[in-house]
Amino acid sequence: MNSQNHYADEVLDRVAQNRRDEAWVTAQYAAEHTMVIPVWRSRSLIEQGAEPRGIMMSTAETRALMEIATTTVMLGVRNDVAHFAIDISPLEEHEVSELRADGEFVDLRSVGAVLDRTEASILAYAKGIMHWHSRHLFCGVCGSPTESQDAGHLRKCLNPDCGAGHFPRTDPAVIMLVEKGDRALLGRKAEWMPGMYSTLAGFVEPGESLEQAVAREVMEESGVEITNIRYHSSQPWPFPSSLMLGFFAEAVTEELTPWDEELEDLQWFTRQDLADGGAGIAQRPRSDSIARRLIDEWIRRG
Repeated sequence: MNSQNHYADEVLDRVAQNRRDEAWVTAQYAAEHTMVIPVWRSRSLIEQGAEPRGIMMSTAETRALMEIATTTVMLGVRNDVAHFAIDISPLEEHEVSELRADGEFVDLRSVGAVLDRTEASILAYAKGIMHWHSRHLFCGVCGSPTESQDAGHLRKCLNPDCGAGHFPRTDPAVIMLVEKGDRALLGRKAEWMPGMYSTLAGFVEPGESLEQAVAREVMEESGVEITNIRYHSSQPWPFPSSLMLGFFAEAVTEELTPWDEELEDLQWFTRQDLADGGAGIAQRPRSDSIARRLIDEWIRRG
């Protein structure tokens, strides 16, 4: 099943039932057609050019890298071809520059919007799970070192008196377009590119539903009371480790009285303001974001 949201194409069978079969996983890695996605300091290997593409290497090409890889993860299987990710962060910059003459390690965010959607989804998966590994090298219960197990989908505490298992997790965040008639509420942070406005967003807190998080975040960031909260869709966002949950909502009040100072500016925009060529906004959110999809769909609905 594929999604209209970027990074969300379901392109791999994650073969969860086979992860504990070490012999099977080893055989998959050794297979002739297996693809390996290297991750270096949270960056992805990209062939630059008019049409950038993600580079996936063969096991033969990465054999030497396995000696220095801190983590190996079996991502899954696609069309009978196994896909693995390896973290080669210990390599120095001059060493990784010699891996492939046709590629360089870059922030996935800088090219994700123009990559093939299948490649982008696989690279996002690799980047996201490697980030999780890098943040769970030690047990959150007792502080002892952990080791990777289950083909990279579990980190086990090595303290025999603890032995806690830690599984990959992501951080849920709500992102919402608040509308009132022919206007939508958008805000901007000071660090964003000049003129860019986007939908409001924030992380879900313990003990609240998604709908409660939507209402709370809108109130905190704008002071606007909302109703008729409707779920739209979700999107993995590995920058570094979020799951974006998109919503539409209707405003009950209009006055902008934010409780916090997270946003530099808040404004109500009409559809004409936000449409291509509209004078009301200089820059919409990036095209690979769910924020952009929410805005575009709202414009079309008018």
